[in-house]
Amino acid sequence: MLCVGSVSLAATAADEASVRQLWQLLDYVGVDYGGAVSGGAVTRASEYEEMQEFANNALKQAQALPQGSAREPVVGAVSALREAVVRKADAAEVGRLARHASDLLLAAYPVPVAPKSLPDLKLGAAIYQKQCAACHGATGRSDGPLAAKLDPKPVAFADHARARSRSLLALYQIASKGMPGTAMPAFATLSDADRWAVAFYVGTLSYDKSAVEDGARAWREDPRAKEAFADINALTTNTEASIAGKLGDDEARALTAYVRSHPEAVSAASGRGLALTRSRLQESLAAARAGDKAGATRLALSAYLDGFEPLEPALQARNKELLTEVEQGMVKYRSAVSAGDVAQAEAAAQDLERLFTRVETELSVGAADPGTTFLGALTILLREGVEALLIVVGMIAFLRKAQRHDVARYVHAGWITALAAGGATWGAATYVIAISGASREVTEGVSSVFAAIVLLGVGLWMHQKSSAGRWQAYLNDKLSAAMTRRSAWALFALAFIAVYREVFETVLFYSALAVEGSGAALLGGLGAGVVLLGLIAWALLRTSARMPIGKFFSISSVLVAVLAVVLVGKGVAGLQEAGWVAASPFTAPRVEVLGIFPSKQTIAAQFVVLVIAVVGFWMNAVTGRRAARV
Repeated sequence: MLCVGSVSLAATAADEASVRQLWQLLDYVGVDYGGAVSGGAVTRASEYEEMQEFANNALKQAQALPQGSAREPVVGAVSALREAVVRKADAAEVGRLARHASDLLLAAYPVPVAPKSLPDLKLGAAIYQKQCAACHGATGRSDGPLAAKLDPKPVAFADHARARSRSLLALYQIASKGMPGTAMPAFATLSDADRWAVAFYVGTLSYDKSAVEDGARAWREDPRAKEAFADINALTTNTEASIAGKLGDDEARALTAYVRSHPEAVSAASGRGLALTRSRLQESLAAARAGDKAGATRLALSAYLDGFEPLEPALQARNKELLTEVEQGMVKYRSAVSAGDVAQAEAAAQDLERLFTRVETELSVGAADPGTTFLGALTILLREGVEALLIVVGMIAFLRKAQRHDVARYVHAGWITALAAGGATWGAATYVIAISGASREVTEGVSSVFAAIVLLGVGLWMHQKSSAGRWQAYLNDKLSAAMTRRSAWALFALAFIAVYREVFETVLFYSALAVEGSGAALLGGLGAGVVLLGLIAWALLRTSARMPIGKFFSISSVLVAVLAVVLVGKGVAGLQEAGWVAASPFTAPRVEVLGIFPSKQTIAAQFVVLVIAVVGFWMNAVTGRRAARV
């Protein structure tokens, strides 16, 4: 199977552009030969001459590939194609020979054959109407206002007879390099993502809505469908004609229509999703049966972090309850493996398989509707933002009460820097690297636990100052002893960590939602969430400004302690998912907003923090009463 970005010695030596150009020549001959020859006779002399020219050029370019054992099979396949063109062979034979030569070429000289991220078909439609419709027609029927003046005429993308043999990679190549001898230019000014978006959109023009609906059913019900389009590489390189021999003409047409319209379905079911999850889970189960507890645990973590975890944002936007069931099932399985209970692990694996089938159905129905995307974007931002908002607003309100506006600047700098870092994270996750599930969980877990520890200390300190009028003496001193430059930077660090841990998760969730489509709904949810967070911040600051300082310290100390309990629960849960902390699940409610996860370790961590807070508050109260009597 092809792999995006894979490298071999041959690929290193061969120039990527020449490999792509040779592939384009082979594809062009395989697709358009039928318009020049029929039944062993030339039907259009000019097109047949073009086929001969392209076949000859393809052979020359194949012979120019780097020397080595990988080149000879490619040269032989291209030579056989050229001979078939010369003897005016049947179009089906030429198409088969062209596909065979193309497959050998990409296997010998791997080059990226798929987009880095899922294409936006709505964007592709907009670009097509602006750049392509004048020649190819608004619906791809080669009836644009400029078409009559062109010779040869523009390709009719809606012509199914030719479209069934044209791959998405071929459409991308034509958009990138143009087509010599025709009026088709190279759209080098478009970004790589834009060219892929146009290619995917054009690839849908020969199919109607009913074909897409039939394909959706085939995708859900026929296991062979996912074998034909195992990943995005297969989606871009396979054609309807190439899979018709395995699936039949009708199903091949319907399936191609569906996966080109919904590439997210292929991504969800590919090796980066449920397929990898299932594979790792079976490998883990085999290791557990063989007594390899360490290997079974490692593979179980990979099943979640590398396979399922990237699917979480899309699934959460569609079915939050199902996502929770899978997460709990994975924890139950890892716990059984860690305990060496093979029978329990097998039972947990069977339960997970049933859940995966439901997940597959959920993610295969196409893009989420705009309403679901809007609500998902809104709730994600509110869920992640409120905790950070409470911490930052609490610090700002406290510093206002203390009349330390100079130190408040450090808090503002902290959360602003966190937002900027979140933007950089989004850019890196989108264009540079793929942030692994383990990295995500470790980042969230460590930052949550750190913030919980700091907040616990802050809460106890604030409660102490609220007792017996100590706040008054403290403020009279203008915080000169406590608010040193070092502690100001500590507030900067707390504001940064509190905000960045939420921005980090929000960015990754939004990146996943973006590939679901409904960009306007996503932006709408983001905007609504920002407005609501702004209103909450305004209300909190206004309320705290009117509150007596002693009462403010007392209420704030309790709120901060509660946040510490919540964050330590979330932090330990994140470290459990990353494999840093063991997980011992038990039957109990799961309340994520309070950081309550049904495992002994998370509950124990929250209990410890809660006990420390309660004991600390009690000691502060006792000390305060004694000071009042004195």
